[in-house]
Amino acid sequence: MRIAITIALALAAAPLAAQDMSAFKPGPVLTEFGAHAAVPGVEQLPADTEFAIAFDVSTPAAEGSPNRGFDSAARFLNMHVANGVPQENIRLVVVVHGKASLELLTNEAHAANPLSRQGDNPSGKLVEALLAEDVRFILCGQSAAAYGIKPDDLIPGVEMSLSAMTAHALLQSSGFTVNPF
Repeated sequence: MRIAITIALALAAAPLAAQDMSAFKPGPVLTEFGAHAAVPGVEQLPADTEFAIAFDVSTPAAEGSPNRGFDSAARFLNMHVANGVPQENIRLVVVVHGKASLELLTNEAHAANPLSRQGDNPSGKLVEALLAEDVRFILCGQSAAAYGIKPDDLIPGVEMSLSAMTAHALLQSSGFTVNPF
C-alpha cells in the first residue's frame, strides 16, 4: 500500500517538475531580473496604458536567492514594457514589512544584523537595479523598529514610512492598486 501511495504521489508531482521555463527571459528594462514569457495571441497593450501598482512583500527570500516579491515587480516592469507600455507610464512601489525588511539592508548592515542570515544581502543587487529604474521601495517603520533597522542601514534610495499600513493607505489615495502576487 505504501508503495502504491508513493508512486501515486510521484506521478502527481511529475507535471509540476516538468514545467518548461525556457521561454522565460529577462529584459527589456532589467536584463538580470524579471524573467517573463511572451504569450501567443495576446496583442500589444495600447501605448497610453498607465499603471500605478504597489507590491506588498513580507515573505523573506529563500536562502541565497533574491526575494521573489521583489522579482515580481521586476517581472511586471519587463513584461509590460516588452508588450508596448512606455516605461514612463509604469509607476511601481514595493512596500516591505516583516522579515523581508532585512532584504533592504546594505551588505554591511545585513552581515552585522543578528536577525539576518548574515553575509551579503542576496536581494541587494535586485533592489538597486529596481531603484535605478525609478521603482520605489518603502520600508515599514514598525518592522524596522522590530528588527533593529536604522535609516543608515538601508540601501540608498529605500524610503521609510510610519508603517506598511500607512504606506498602502497613502499610495491608494494617490491612485495605486495593490498587486495581489
